Amino acid sequence: MKRPLIDYTYSELKDELRHIGEKSFRAKQILKWISEQKPIEEMTDLSKVLRSQLRKEYGEGYAESCRVLSAADGTKKYLFRYLDGSTVESVFMPKNYGNTICVSTQVGCRMGCAFCASCRDGLKRNLTAGEILAQVIAVNAEQGPGRNIDHIVLMGMGEPLDNYDHVVRFIRMVNEPEGMGIGLRGISLSTCGLTDEIKKLSEEGLGITLSISLHAASDEKRLKIMPTAQKYKIAEILDAARTYFLKTGRRIIIEYVVIDGFNDTKNDARMLKEILTGMNCHVNLIPLNGNDGITLKAPCRRKVYAFCNMLEKEGLSATVRKSMGSDIAGACGQLRQQYVGKNGDRT
Repeated sequence: MKRPLIDYTYSELKDELRHIGEKSFRAKQILKWISEQKPIEEMTDLSKVLRSQLRKEYGEGYAESCRVLSAADGTKKYLFRYLDGSTVESVFMPKNYGNTICVSTQVGCRMGCAFCASCRDGLKRNLTAGEILAQVIAVNAEQGPGRNIDHIVLMGMGEPLDNYDHVVRFIRMVNEPEGMGIGLRGISLSTCGLTDEIKKLSEEGLGITLSISLHAASDEKRLKIMPTAQKYKIAEILDAARTYFLKTGRRIIIEYVVIDGFNDTKNDARMLKEILTGMNCHVNLIPLNGNDGITLKAPCRRKVYAFCNMLEKEGLSATVRKSMGSDIAGACGQLRQQYVGKNGDRT
């Protein structure tokens, strides 16, 4: 199977061009067209001979948008299909500090979190760096010419650190000035706590924002909703996160899905204070989305804000995440579940 142009870094593409007898400066031209999701035939500053060769030996590697849902708040949810028929979701969120896209890193997920629809069918396969990049390029192109994406959140389908090599490669590729040129400080990665990979990420020199999906203050309670808690203990996860902070200077984000009657009590707030004391972090409270097939109870907004106040009284920095796209099955995995249920998924 031929490797598509979208999967090459700038330096790799220069090498490829030299190998086929072309000038290496063509790499910058090609990456510009790729970042605009242009077909090879429309790369008009390339010769017809080169375009024919690129089409024959590489192809573009774009993702096909097979469904788009638009919300009243401007949020758009995309279902993308790749050449092998597998599908993933991405979400575009316009915000006052810049447009954000939430991307998927795997087809499905094997982490098994009880509050997430992405895990329902398990892990099908990892996405390549180019396939992750294809989501960003497709959404950016739909917004119009130029760069329209300011921030990237790796928090869609899949556990990013379970696809470590491709995810790190994607981050470097999307940051390249010859391509999308999205700043590293505008990129966030969310993980359920793969400790070895967190420590490894701290040595990459990337300095992106690290978000820890904690969702409970004790290992016992966390295990009830996150099977990975059997292997990754809270103390070890937070120790790895502290290492990341010391290496990068980037404040850690603690993600906490609020589940009614489960992890939103005064005792939960006190326990969070105990385990997070001395850590440079911010707690991001996420009201559970009561999507199809999840038996956990979603809290009312009043209870979420009450829990936020409890954390603030304990001296923790905390906010409630603004809900976006709630009228279009905004929670991760919902749109894909609907599509796969009707059309099947070949992977």
